[in-house]
Amino acid sequence: MSQLYLRTIAFFDKRVPPKLRPLWEHPAGPKTIFFWSPFFKWGLVIAGLSDLQRPVETISISQSSALAVTGMIWSRYCLVIIPKNYSLCSVNVFVALTGLYSLSRAIRYQLQLKEKGNNGRTQEQKMLL
Repeated sequence: MSQLYLRTIAFFDKRVPPKLRPLWEHPAGPKTIFFWSPFFKWGLVIAGLSDLQRPVETISISQSSALAVTGMIWSRYCLVIIPKNYSLCSVNVFVALTGLYSLSRAIRYQLQLKEKGNNGRTQEQKMLL
């Protein structure tokens, strides 16, 4: 481990109040990557939420699918690893939900485009008859 990390942990180790000591010493607590990984992964959720404001024609189906699938896979994985990491599970659930919502918007848009195209051809065919 880096010297900076070890010094930082040693500095805070002495200053953690007794009531917060169980959280601090937890196997998925702030001393471990199990804590910081979900903390920074919330950035993906924030990005997914900002995509809700994007015009639907600019949403990538493959990107939304990837976010949804990885969110679901990692949500499950967080509950089978030791120590169970509920904070990582919660962030992955939100990643999956934002991905699924964006995916549903993009698919609905694509279906509407296809429907408009089919309706246009059908009307032209009716005019020819």
